[in-house]
Amino acid sequence: MLKPWRLTRQAEASLVDSANWTVETFGPRQAAAYEDDLIARCAEIAAGTAMSQDCRRIIDPDLPEDLRFTRAGQHFVIFVEDAEQVIIVDFLHARSDLPRRLAAITEPKPDRDH
Repeated sequence: MLKPWRLTRQAEASLVDSANWTVETFGPRQAAAYEDDLIARCAEIAAGTAMSQDCRRIIDPDLPEDLRFTRAGQHFVIFVEDAEQVIIVDFLHARSDLPRRLAAITEPKPDRDH
């Protein structure tokens, strides 16, 4: 069942930053393709077809209980899900300091429906 999904402001900012870096490094065609891949992964999360893992078990037991992640290319898509919706909290590059970046995450504030 496809749930509505939303991006937090932080997730939107990370998506834009990633697209800008990819445009500068690899060009606009590659940036569009990579952004499409990230958005497609969000749709898979909302459809319940993306494999995901609990951030507490893998990264830090002190993280919020419902925080999950899945991989999309060189990024981790960080999200929470309830019965009605999926909130995409952030897109973190695989080379980022995941424990530190995840520890900075507080309550997600949805901004945009998809």
